[in-house]
Amino acid sequence: MSADKISSNETRHIAHLARLALSEAEIEDFTGQLAAILEHAKDIESLNLDDVAPTRHALPIKNVMRSDEVRKSVNREEVLRMAPETQANMFLVPKIIGED
Repeated sequence: MSADKISSNETRHIAHLARLALSEAEIEDFTGQLAAILEHAKDIESLNLDDVAPTRHALPIKNVMRSDEVRKSVNREEVLRMAPETQANMFLVPKIIGED
């Protein structure tokens, strides 16, 4: 398949592989669009990128999470006292999986 000559039949084949049902008007539209995409890919392929280092992101990324530090938290017994129901030092919640 070349960017210069992509046929309607090739577009139909690609649509079939993608399990897409396309009208004839869509086939014609997509044939032109696929040709333009392939032409763009050909332009990119012709670039000399030997001196370009591979990158994951265009911009530098920095971890924005705070450091993991031990700090004072709420009292477990106090929180459990406020819960409507508890069992074995845990919150007791209604069962929802397996209900009809």
